Amino acid sequence: MDRADVIIFGGGLVGLALATALDSSGLSAILVDPADPSLRRDAAFDGRTSAVSSSSMRMLEAIGVAAHLAEPGCPIRRIAVADGLEPGGLHFDAEDEEPLGVMHENRYLRSALHDRAEAGKNIWLLWKSRVASVDRGPAGVLAVLDDGRKLHAPILVAADGRNSATRQAAGINVARWKYDHQAIVSVLGHDRPHDHVAYEIFYPQGPFALLPMNDGPAGYRSAIVWSVGDEDAAGWLSLSDQDFAAEAEAAMGGFLGKVQMLAPRSSYPLGFHHAAQITADRLALVGDAAHAIHPIAGQGLNLGFRDAAALAQVLVEGARLGLDLGDKQLLDRYQRWRSLDALSVAFATDTLTRLYGIPGRTASAVRRFGMGLVGRISPLRDRLMSEARGTSGDLPLLLRGLPI
Repeated sequence: MDRADVIIFGGGLVGLALATALDSSGLSAILVDPADPSLRRDAAFDGRTSAVSSSSMRMLEAIGVAAHLAEPGCPIRRIAVADGLEPGGLHFDAEDEEPLGVMHENRYLRSALHDRAEAGKNIWLLWKSRVASVDRGPAGVLAVLDDGRKLHAPILVAADGRNSATRQAAGINVARWKYDHQAIVSVLGHDRPHDHVAYEIFYPQGPFALLPMNDGPAGYRSAIVWSVGDEDAAGWLSLSDQDFAAEAEAAMGGFLGKVQMLAPRSSYPLGFHHAAQITADRLALVGDAAHAIHPIAGQGLNLGFRDAAALAQVLVEGARLGLDLGDKQLLDRYQRWRSLDALSVAFATDTLTRLYGIPGRTASAVRRFGMGLVGRISPLRDRLMSEARGTSGDLPLLLRGLPI
């Protein structure tokens, strides 16, 4: 039987970040995932990117992941918000050397996390492995894999995504709904520099996000996340690259000049879900297993990294006190720490999505008046900026760039 301090189901970005955070503080983890990482290793760029908040970047630095990144990513120094192409928008600027966030290609993030986990002295990565059974009992967690291998730990962490089988098996209820929209993601080339500005342009049909990327061989680049109605998604995907680029250029108002496609387009359905609780007996949920939100503010992955940072701190501090890592008081601390933050971000993004989806000039005028007001009220503006940076609330040590 293989034993560790923590068993993690799910080897995505958040699961790997948690395993690495634990390893950095001397706790051991066994990570189980059915995927074959070799298939991802040399994958071509698929257009998928992530905006990693400044606090999440501090964590990646602190646990040694940033050193494995193939490139440093593109800093976001301004976030500009607009109601369509109307005047009277809102913008947030980085006021020091630290950017508001950093744009990364997902393939580089995944590779860096994988390489750091592979180098971990206290991490066992069981790829191409499936779980046959799990018993969470008074003496700990016993997981049996389909090849008969047995794993034992005081606590199990579900990092197995939005359709988490572990969460379902635990009987944890989830509030969920669909937005009747899909997000089309890709990367554009453009004639004019983006100047490290991330744009969020709201249309009644759905938001259009334009996110700065490092320059490529073809010149200036930006990632897009374009929310379109379910009934229109197939049509958008079937357009030629030239026609789609022309539509994107029109949605941008042409402020970056001529546009061309630099990556394949892909789409995914948009929805919201939030677990009623993120803990159960000897079980904790992190990332999409606990919550998934609209990509309107680019905070989905960052919420998962905040989960990982908080849970790692709870477990490491519990271990130093000699506590059973599956003890209810530790899990209750994690539940209290993360549930309010995750719920507030989830409902803020949901409210924004619905508010900016109201058509009509009157609604647009009210929104632009509201943005102007926010721009003039410093405390509110500062609060929104700290949310974008992921620096609001009771921050775990790793998100401050400090070791646990």
